[in-house]
Amino acid sequence: MTAHADPATATSRRWSALDTAAGGLALDLGLYAAATIFAAVTAATSTLPPHRAWGTVATIGYAIAALAATTQLIARRRHPGTPLAGLPARWTVTGLTWATTALLPVVVQSIQRAGGRTDRAQEEVLVVEHAGTRLAEHGTPYLGPDAIAALPPGEQLLGYTPYQPGMALFGLPRAAADAWWTDARVWFAVGTALALAALVTTLRTSTGPTSPRRSAALLRAVQAATVLPVAALTLATGGDDLPVLALCLLALALAAADRPGRAGLAVGVAGALKLFAWPVAVVLVCWAATRRAAPRTALGALGLPVLALLPVLLVDRDALVENVLRFPLGHGLVTSPAQSPFPGHLIAETLPAGRVVAAALLVAVGLAIAVRLLRHPPRTTAATALICGYGLLAAILLMPSTRFGYLLYPAALLVLAPALALAEAPTGQPGRPAFPATARREPAGRRTPEA
Repeated sequence: MTAHADPATATSRRWSALDTAAGGLALDLGLYAAATIFAAVTAATSTLPPHRAWGTVATIGYAIAALAATTQLIARRRHPGTPLAGLPARWTVTGLTWATTALLPVVVQSIQRAGGRTDRAQEEVLVVEHAGTRLAEHGTPYLGPDAIAALPPGEQLLGYTPYQPGMALFGLPRAAADAWWTDARVWFAVGTALALAALVTTLRTSTGPTSPRRSAALLRAVQAATVLPVAALTLATGGDDLPVLALCLLALALAAADRPGRAGLAVGVAGALKLFAWPVAVVLVCWAATRRAAPRTALGALGLPVLALLPVLLVDRDALVENVLRFPLGHGLVTSPAQSPFPGHLIAETLPAGRVVAAALLVAVGLAIAVRLLRHPPRTTAATALICGYGLLAAILLMPSTRFGYLLYPAALLVLAPALALAEAPTGQPGRPAFPATARREPAGRRTPEA
């Protein structure tokens, strides 16, 4: 025996003990109780009207979920084996919680906005809807630098569309009709729900019948992408990150099911929406290279974002560069309001030449990850999810301009990793190493290649 345990294994064991305590209900209760407090504090103290409106509705939803989890815990102690405390019941509570803390606030705020309330949507919603209108009318979702400069100073920020061209598709319904159901958040929610449904279906059927352990790990991953407060709040008030995240998670699930071509298509669609998906695409292609499937994966993962850029590049190259490159890098006519107090922002604002220092740290982390990928490419999708999660976490913490809500990306990716590890491993085989050991080993056998 070794004198010192592997830190990763020790961390995995601690997480597993917490995750499985009382059949998973203890962590469920902790999540819903903490979320209730978060939503209540948001409703009482947030300076953003859409956030306060979300907190008012979500507090009730989370409180009901906490009460349900408490009831399940009591039932489990008094009647071991009761279906009330089983996995299907936990899935039901999770679904109802997402409906009351994310989907219901989306509908409520969309209806209120359609009724004349101007404080029921974050700027992202307006930006995407304007982009959809421009795409329908001019063939590009972007305004050029001259057009943005001609706007009143207070409206120049909303003139920028710092997303990839595909994001404008969620704004097309608004270009057709002015109604609550054409609110971009409604279609963000639809896209997210479809991608998550495909994720669950893929991981449940990837290696035969689903084991309770894999189903429990999958439930935890779905909770991270739906009922975790940062995810529910983001969907209800802005929403553009949720379909991107869901597609990235779906791509990893398809990879775990040994469908590299479809995985590339899923992450490629995400990359056609937002730049945050591009690092995931790169790491996924590195995973595919270990299985001699890099061309199939890269065709969708890298080809779809490039294909989405070509039409708008031909229509107005300067507009594309101004919105997608200059503005995110801080060289636009106005600066981004994304300023959460993470290390990168604090360094940029307080140290001499702070932006240069923060940028250097960000580049150093990127180079370290690149070296890691070249020397030791991930051989499992669990390892791929871990690299993506920790890499995005480091980038979010070090970027000079970032948002607290971006943390939903690393949170969901890291929590998905155990489910991916279990989906890749054959079920019912004693002695099979548990996560994260499976994330560091080559699968024992090769599955049938994707059709």
